[in-house]
Amino acid sequence: MAVGLHQPDQLLAVPGIKLAAGHCGIKKDKNIDDLVLIELEGGSSVSAVFTTNKFCAAPVTVARQHLHGQHTPRYLLINSGNANAGTGLAGEENALKSCQAVADIGKVNVEAVLPFSTGVIGEPLAVDKIAQALPQMFDHLDENNWLAAAKGIMTTDTLPKAVSRRVDINGQPVTITGISKGSGMIKPEMATMLAYIATDAVIADELLSSLLKRAVDLSFNAITVDGDTSTNDACVLMASGKSGVQIDSQNHEFIQALNEVFTLLAQAIIRDGEGATKFVEVKIEHAASMKDANNLAYTIAHSPLVKTALFASDANWGRILAAIGRAPLEQLDIDSVDLYLGDVCLIENGLPHPDYNEQRGQTEMRKQDITIRVNLHLGEFSTTVWTTDLSYDYIKINAEYRS
Repeated sequence: MAVGLHQPDQLLAVPGIKLAAGHCGIKKDKNIDDLVLIELEGGSSVSAVFTTNKFCAAPVTVARQHLHGQHTPRYLLINSGNANAGTGLAGEENALKSCQAVADIGKVNVEAVLPFSTGVIGEPLAVDKIAQALPQMFDHLDENNWLAAAKGIMTTDTLPKAVSRRVDINGQPVTITGISKGSGMIKPEMATMLAYIATDAVIADELLSSLLKRAVDLSFNAITVDGDTSTNDACVLMASGKSGVQIDSQNHEFIQALNEVFTLLAQAIIRDGEGATKFVEVKIEHAASMKDANNLAYTIAHSPLVKTALFASDANWGRILAAIGRAPLEQLDIDSVDLYLGDVCLIENGLPHPDYNEQRGQTEMRKQDITIRVNLHLGEFSTTVWTTDLSYDYIKINAEYRS
């Protein structure tokens, strides 16, 4: 059951961006969509970041090549249920064939099509099924199909993840809408996650790439369920320019709204983490370096003992203290460490706080949303990571994933 996550009631259309979702037969259940097509109006700007996994999937390889080719992207093709990863040269050929099928109908160069896949690794992609479904997909392209697209890219997700925001720039409305998918195999480093965010603002290519990198660092690169980086991760930012509103680096209101959409989409992945019963924020403050801050945050977030204590609502803060002590930090003064659960101080200057008692800790651990905060008192660097607990259902979901 997703932790504090609900299906959005309404999503805002982004002028210049059309979407369609349908079933092509990759997934066995005919009532579940497994194919999504996104059409970008000519003149749109597109930027993307991809997984750092060295066994990156065939569609990642092809999408990277096409993105840096001579033709501006006009279509995104996304299938769920099959990752087309670990498939070698044949996988790349299948990804290209699926792009060509879109290009033929859309009357664009094949490089103007970016492919994306998510699902089971190691199985050949059913290109013929995709090609057969595409004519109907083109017929159903519509600006109002964001929620259908969010459902069409799901795998082990229990709910679609989507966010919309509208901001006024000098009295003119600008829209931002995005969707994401992911539930397990999550530690992006750009995890199985995909995200597609669009705006009708006018944004130059260089600035779009800069905004994407910053937004991803604040969001998708700050989440982890299990520490596994997928072969297929991708995040795409699109700007259709249809509003006519030009964005520059000083449009702070727009940038804030964009970062908020990214952050909420990333947090939705954690709230829908496989088997999750807790949404956990790990905050590291005053570390000696950003590397130390990140290493400590992920050491706590990935600790099976910490995560199982969270699942049990067990205020066993010794597990967190042990994780702090074993984290690969360049600087750590154990006599300066403060540790909090929510607003409750567990450790002050490396020792149990005199006012702490088990009941206060238990009250915090029983909450669905939990904050673990560590102050190292060593420098100016801070970071935040979002994660889940580790439940029986996580094991069950992943043990039965292919069956």
